[in-house]
Amino acid sequence: MKYRIFISSVQREFAKERKALASYIRKDAILGKFFEVFLFEEVPAQERKADGVYLAEVDDCDIYLGIFGHTYGNVDSRGVSATEWEYRRAAARHKYRICFVDKSAGETDPRQAAFISRVNDDVVRKGFVGYDDLRTAVYAALAKHLEGKGLINVLPFDCSNSANIQLKDLSTSKMRQFVRDARIERKWNVPVNATPVKILEALRLIDDNGHILNPAALLFGKDPQRYFPASCVKCAWFLTDRVEKPMADHQIYTGDVFKMVDDATFFVMSHISNQIGPHDAADSAAATSRFELPEPAVREAIVNAVCHRDYASAASVQVMLFKDRLEIWSPGPLPKGMTLAKMYKRHKSYPANPLLAYAMFLRKYVEQTGTGTGDIIARCREWGLPDPKWQVEDGEDFVMVMSRPQSSVKSSVRTVDWSVDKTVDWSVDKSVDWSVDKSVDWSVDKTCDQVLSILKTNPRATLDQVANVVGLSVRGIEQAIKRLKKAKRIRKVGGKRFGHWEVTE
Repeated sequence: MKYRIFISSVQREFAKERKALASYIRKDAILGKFFEVFLFEEVPAQERKADGVYLAEVDDCDIYLGIFGHTYGNVDSRGVSATEWEYRRAAARHKYRICFVDKSAGETDPRQAAFISRVNDDVVRKGFVGYDDLRTAVYAALAKHLEGKGLINVLPFDCSNSANIQLKDLSTSKMRQFVRDARIERKWNVPVNATPVKILEALRLIDDNGHILNPAALLFGKDPQRYFPASCVKCAWFLTDRVEKPMADHQIYTGDVFKMVDDATFFVMSHISNQIGPHDAADSAAATSRFELPEPAVREAIVNAVCHRDYASAASVQVMLFKDRLEIWSPGPLPKGMTLAKMYKRHKSYPANPLLAYAMFLRKYVEQTGTGTGDIIARCREWGLPDPKWQVEDGEDFVMVMSRPQSSVKSSVRTVDWSVDKTVDWSVDKSVDWSVDKSVDWSVDKTCDQVLSILKTNPRATLDQVANVVGLSVRGIEQAIKRLKKAKRIRKVGGKRFGHWEVTE
């Protein structure tokens, strides 16, 4: 049995897309076995009757596939287009409906906008830009339909060995360091000298047939992007409140999931304000600092995006810092059983990738109690910030939006009256010794405070990264590190290559 698909759209607007999509479905090795496509333009002209032809085909179809663009189309005597009549008929006959909306630039007919809005009240519509995007979205939707019918069996990403990972492609040193950290963070009882196979077995990353499962590459791969090219984090910094060029900074971070989380967190924290407060009265060497966004909340949001994303998607995690907000986009919808309403209260854990989440839990990057979003909200409230917002875009992307303080929204351009106030005596008070106390190295103390603040934010920051933020040479940062170590304000935990800094104060 084949399922019959009725493709509905304004024909003249999507003439090429309709033809290409029908051909693609018919020729695909999997879809062609399960689906057949009806296109109204393929019906011989002499057989085309009144408007009832396309409505009768809707009655005979199993799946209604709607493609909606900017044009509403020709209307009948009642002012309704053929496309809208087709959708109404499919809804009335309770047909399985999948709908796609063109998100490319262009002015949309108000009647079409109203129609799309009504469709959105019934079904989740997905956006696309260009034919390739549409084809990918249609394939995913049809494959999901077949999976739901039990006609194909698609294992979850992290339970599959689809990448055909080999043991030689994994880093033994990464696995050993993982064990050391997990023993410290979670009292994991796997021996440090365990073999790579034993470590993978303890993490449930080898199946019964000895195949290494997909998450192993993301955790310990020498080159994870070789297997999963989209498993990267794209970070962008915009000086306005919208996406526009030029960008103030743009980075693409690759590597294992731990490195990507650390790098992306450091990207955000190094591009927001950090107010260095006065030295503590009890310890004149210690200065307080406060970033405009709480680092634990930023890190938690990035961890969630990396850990719970849909790794079957060709999209990447995106971290976008605007002048008024931080947006973190994660490919894939909410996990089954999760709703937007549950995000704002205590809830069960619904990991999209359970095995990956378990490994990240052992490294203390995530918790397994469903408290992540609650912790983000609590941190933002402690900072005096509005509660973050979570939303689903086009049924395909999960987005978190965190507001920046209003002070960061205000323009940095100010009008200053530089004229001298003649009512003030600006002559130097000679009773005061204005000479610099040469016994104190003021520049070094300031650098130490900056370095300490950065290491609190990113314990795995490299000397190059710290030097780039502070604006000094690597040698200068090394001197500050030595002073901090000598004062026992920081200490190195772990090896030189995979270790991290711990602030002891």
